[in-house]
Amino acid sequence: MDASHKRATVYFDPELHRALRLKAAETERSVSDLVNEAVRLSLSEDATDLLAIEERQAEPEIDFGTVVKDLRRRGRL
Repeated sequence: MDASHKRATVYFDPELHRALRLKAAETERSVSDLVNEAVRLSLSEDATDLLAIEERQAEPEIDFGTVVKDLRRRGRL
């Protein structure tokens, strides 16, 4: 491990830790690699969600009641 990596203490549920260790052994990867990948994926999903929110901020707000009434008026409900 080089100096660009940071060390952290993480406490896992015992069953989750066992599953993680087994997956690491099965995939011939380290627990650290698997945890880094999972965290990276989670943060990537968050970034995607935040981008979608940002893109939709300019959309007009529509009252839920209005939408339901419109659906009923058009025979969709």
